Amino acid sequence: MTWDIFNIIGTIAFALSGVIVAMEEDYDLLGVYILGFVTAFGGGAIRNLLIGVPVSALWEQGELFFIAIVVMTLAFLLPKLWINTWMRWGLFFDAIGLAAFAIQGALYATGMNHPLSAVIVAAALTGTGGGMIRDLLAGRKPLFLKQEIYIVWAMLAGLIVGLNLVSGTISLLLLLTTIVVLRMMSVHYNWRLPRRVLNDNDKEKQPI
Repeated sequence: MTWDIFNIIGTIAFALSGVIVAMEEDYDLLGVYILGFVTAFGGGAIRNLLIGVPVSALWEQGELFFIAIVVMTLAFLLPKLWINTWMRWGLFFDAIGLAAFAIQGALYATGMNHPLSAVIVAAALTGTGGGMIRDLLAGRKPLFLKQEIYIVWAMLAGLIVGLNLVSGTISLLLLLTTIVVLRMMSVHYNWRLPRRVLNDNDKEKQPI
């Protein structure tokens, strides 16, 4: 029941982020649905393809699909009722979604006896794959590749699950809480991974 609640929160948060991007890009209602769906379910679909889970498993999430449709419809029709609340709480809900989906992806991979590398990839794709597809469809550079530390926390969840450092509901909830806190702290303190930008002088030195 606890995981169901977190999955619902994550689905709603990711669907709403897709709605916001669609409205920022002036998409119509169909565009809102498409971006909302791919954000909420795209990561899981990619994960299933890579780790060998039947793609049809995606369609077994009927209740989550229904919740996403209702949320996206209301968000499109009544944006003034929720946009201010989202601006205050959206990051927190998104962090829960990232953590819950990443752990879910890692558990899927470990349940299929995949190696550690596959578990980490499954966690990363489940947590961030939907947002990546959303940004590409919206003509944007994927956010997690150029700004905040985002995908790292999903990979960390995959690493911990893949190393069998957690077992049982309590430890998984503790891991989820840790990932949420780290995600919130990385935004609050503006943590960034090392970057290197080539300037004109660097480019001139590159061999032809």
